[in-house]
Amino acid sequence: MTSETRNADLQSEPPLTSEFFRRDPLACARELIGCEMIWQGCGGVIVETEAYSVCNDEACHTFARPSSRDFVARSQPGSAYVYLNYGVHWLFNFLVKGGQEDGFVLIRALEPTTGLDAMMLRRNTTRLENLCSGPGKLTRALDISGQHHGADLLGNKNFALCAPAGPISVVAGPRIGITKSVELLWRFTLVDSRFVSVKNAPRVIDR
Repeated sequence: MTSETRNADLQSEPPLTSEFFRRDPLACARELIGCEMIWQGCGGVIVETEAYSVCNDEACHTFARPSSRDFVARSQPGSAYVYLNYGVHWLFNFLVKGGQEDGFVLIRALEPTTGLDAMMLRRNTTRLENLCSGPGKLTRALDISGQHHGADLLGNKNFALCAPAGPISVVAGPRIGITKSVELLWRFTLVDSRFVSVKNAPRVIDR
């Protein structure tokens, strides 16, 4: 199956709404794997995510940032939470709110399928596996920045988030680039994907 055919199949699935994000962060992070995310004609299949919870998760921004706690309190589920990491890379998250726990899902990697020329130009690379294989890489490829922080992308005609066309297999493992709550297996990747930033050890969750 070509990327174009796969993309067409994914786009035929119903788009996700804010109701999808009215659950706990782990469920959302796991079930976003395999979904297609398109922004202004560019995007692909989500192959890597991380969950962050406002409850007992020292790696979550809400643990030490009052502004993040305020964001959770005032914003709707599914809102974009975008921040600058180490003053270099914008990182894109969805707000999860209204379930057993509130929190965020960081989108870490995509398998690019749509708008490849534009994304390659922004990233200055022609290597497909490297195009969106990390949270900073994918925001640059999709041209997502701090101006999108707080945006209701789910209500934007230029944004689409669609469920996968069929069952997929997901691997869980530890999150990357953190020093606290490192024992939690809250990073999820698509099994055997060559587009992830770092592969997880075998621990498959089918859905």
